[in-house]
Amino acid sequence: MSKEFDVIVIGAGPGGYVAAIRAAQLGLKTACIDAWVDSNNKPSPGGTCLNVGCIPSKAMIESSEMYEKAHHELASHGVKVSGVQLDLQTMLARKNQVVKDLTSGVSALFMANKITFFHGVGKLLAGKNVEFTAHGVQAAEILSGKNIIIATGSTPKAWPGAEFDHKLICDSTDALEFDEVPKRLGLIGAGVIALELGSVWRRLGSEVTLLKSRPGLLPDADPDVAAEAQKQFDAQGLKFVMGAKISKVEAKAKLVHVTYAGENGKEQTEKFDKLIVAVGRTPNSDVAAAEAGLKVNDRGFIEVDDYCRTNVPGVYAIGDVVRGPMLAHKASEEGVVVAEIIAGHKALPVDLATVPSVIYTHPEIAWVGKNEAELKKAGVNYNVGTFPFNANGRARALGNTVGFVKILADAKTDRILGVHIIGPQASESVAQAKIAMEFKASAEDLAMTMFAHPTLSEAVHEAALSVDGRAIHAVQKKKRK
Repeated sequence: MSKEFDVIVIGAGPGGYVAAIRAAQLGLKTACIDAWVDSNNKPSPGGTCLNVGCIPSKAMIESSEMYEKAHHELASHGVKVSGVQLDLQTMLARKNQVVKDLTSGVSALFMANKITFFHGVGKLLAGKNVEFTAHGVQAAEILSGKNIIIATGSTPKAWPGAEFDHKLICDSTDALEFDEVPKRLGLIGAGVIALELGSVWRRLGSEVTLLKSRPGLLPDADPDVAAEAQKQFDAQGLKFVMGAKISKVEAKAKLVHVTYAGENGKEQTEKFDKLIVAVGRTPNSDVAAAEAGLKVNDRGFIEVDDYCRTNVPGVYAIGDVVRGPMLAHKASEEGVVVAEIIAGHKALPVDLATVPSVIYTHPEIAWVGKNEAELKKAGVNYNVGTFPFNANGRARALGNTVGFVKILADAKTDRILGVHIIGPQASESVAQAKIAMEFKASAEDLAMTMFAHPTLSEAVHEAALSVDGRAIHAVQKKKRK
């Protein structure tokens, strides 16, 4: 087997495997190194996203929502069911099959694109050489690449004093494998991962408490969206403890004891059957030997420029190991950009200001661009358009009318500055906003676009009309003459 390549990609997550495929498409001799294994100790490319993150969590979200609908929603549609029971093992098996299908698909794409796959661990050495240690083998071999792409992703952060035992004190990976529904589930953190996992197990029967060290929910979201989300999550039975100062976490007697002081300063202890720590992720940047000379900042991120070039010529880094949001789609786009650059093509850098964010709770939450708090802080003069889903025909037909679309546009130019959605299928509708912003569209551009009826997307159209006070299906404060 050849040991010399035009491109060697270290990591086969959404950034790495996409970079490898695009590089191969462009005629570059490409190799990809990845260490993930499945339950049978076999290669499982796809990284955190496909194996233990985006995909399995969404499979569990979908299944848990089906379970809740069978209990509480189908009757209103004229579908009467009784004796609904949870078969958690079947639910987990379905999730695992979804993962297997997709990781197998990545392997098939590698073969189809003639990418050489190395199963094991790669370490960057000096001179763009990579030390490769095959899975289950101690002896290493040296691979040589004209270009190296580091796409090694990230791992869950632990909470000081609450190290993972992966039985009672769990990370996000463990939380997708519980073999029974915890009666009482605690989460440290109330961000995207905590909300999604907490929602899954709440729907399946857990009493869920989220402990957040700072006040306020979803600080990166638009304030109106965050307020609506808090209202909905409270109504669903999620318990939030804001400003929680945790002083002790102990696993004993098959329970986790968490001692904390709330905003009132009073200390108390709660007992949980399981505790999930979801306080962010740490970049896997320890991928280079010292002699490689790779610059890593004090937060553990590999330093790169706008085109993901590191300080070492011919070495690039993408995804969770570099600046910007830790999101799969951001990593994938960076992978494409880097492959294009290596092949000598012109490429634009990924616009980090318009990376879409999605939270797959119920209701879904999604946004792209600036929120209202950010615009106020920056002193930007802007107009606001909103439209509620309870005035949308398709949402009414679905029986899912919570939430709204909010569009922020520059007061002078009308250019769209941000779009924020909470409601049904927000993850799908936000793509329209992203496309509009990529083309530097104005709110008027969206307002003049015909949308199919009846669709949830019409709420985006009406919000754009609302920027100028002329939404058709909602009463406007400002009336157009």
